[in-house]
Amino acid sequence: MSGKTTESPYDVAVIGAGVIGCAIARRFTLDGARVVVLEKAAEVLDGASKANSAILHTGFDAPTGSLELDCIQAGHREYEEIRAAMNLPLDRCGALVLAWDSAQEAKLPELVAQGRANGVDDLEMLTRTQALALEPGLAPHLRAAFRVPREALIDPWSAPHGYLLQALLNGAELRRGAEVTGGTYDGVWRLETISGPVAAGLVINAAGNYGDLVDRMLVGESAFNIRPRKGQFVVYDKAAARLARHILLPVPSDKTKGIVVCRTIWGNLLVGPTAEDQADRSTADLVPETLEMLKAKGAEILPGLATQEITTVYAGLRPACEHKGYQISARSDQGYITVGAIRSTGLSSALGTAAHVAGLAAGGWAALTDPVVPQMPMLAEEEARDWQAPGNDGILCHCERVTRREVAAAMAGPLAPATLAGLKRRTRVTMGRCQGFYCSAELGRVFRGAS
Repeated sequence: MSGKTTESPYDVAVIGAGVIGCAIARRFTLDGARVVVLEKAAEVLDGASKANSAILHTGFDAPTGSLELDCIQAGHREYEEIRAAMNLPLDRCGALVLAWDSAQEAKLPELVAQGRANGVDDLEMLTRTQALALEPGLAPHLRAAFRVPREALIDPWSAPHGYLLQALLNGAELRRGAEVTGGTYDGVWRLETISGPVAAGLVINAAGNYGDLVDRMLVGESAFNIRPRKGQFVVYDKAAARLARHILLPVPSDKTKGIVVCRTIWGNLLVGPTAEDQADRSTADLVPETLEMLKAKGAEILPGLATQEITTVYAGLRPACEHKGYQISARSDQGYITVGAIRSTGLSSALGTAAHVAGLAAGGWAALTDPVVPQMPMLAEEEARDWQAPGNDGILCHCERVTRREVAAAMAGPLAPATLAGLKRRTRVTMGRCQGFYCSAELGRVFRGAS
């Protein structure tokens, strides 16, 4: 499929600036295409990508032989390859898959065999005693476990911001507030958006929870039907992070990976997500009873959580559908690729998914020989931070130790935030223990002054 056209200012139009769209924009830009990213919201990562568990998966439990597995593992490899140059964090903490009853224990050998069939051959079966030695804080009724050494934690926002920023620094364009409302194809796509028309040789639908609707609007049909799956999370204060060294995973079900307990790259500890199908594509309500269930579940796994304070709670929607696998397809006669139903593994697979989509396009552009590589701000708790460096103009957000220099840097450049929520995802301001009680007023003045 060729996206080349002499009639169009763009070779590729990517619909959606979530983690998948950001990674696709980067891949096609580095491959030499002229790319525009069309995002309906005022800010990027404002849909499914704003709420997840922030785990870089190995694919040990992905369906063997699936496209999802290929994309996860290619994405994991590429993240490892580029992260140092882009200053992206990686906490190689590993994961434990925990069995709490005899039925779950009976499934562990099958899961280990599946992982090894998937090429994850460093899995380690553990007895109860061995698991408790690795994680002394676990509840004593644990039956058995196995370890996945290469499961890791990353920053779920600096990574996709970095992907998109690299695209922008190398010639791509981002249009926010540019919801696609229609389009026709006559060898060139002529898209209608609320911010004006866009012409492109190739359209890539990475619209997340709206992917099926975009398909129907532009090509008249969709092979899947999105029914968003809500995930609610509880985030504990930083003191709770000492209770877990690994990502603590349940034995997965056919529907979901289940409720996870793990540290975050920022030094907190989270419990979640739930898996609640709903019709609403835009609103993820928090339910007090469900949050209480998550707190109880967390304390059941790590009893020490019962006395820990909660920093915040949040919820997100992931684009589930009636099919288990990724819904990626190309219409070569229409210059159109759908990248749909990328659910809980999207952060891990994004770079691999982008490479797969680029292979479907086979655009034939001249790849960039010396692309600009951005350096992302380091926000990981255990890494060197700006507050420790001289000349940072002082700390603005004390809970997360965000400096005024970091905020000023985030407000500059081609990916400057358009909303306070966007600034939070770039810097962590207001996301700590006080939830902005002490810094919101000054932050508001800074944000308004820069707008």
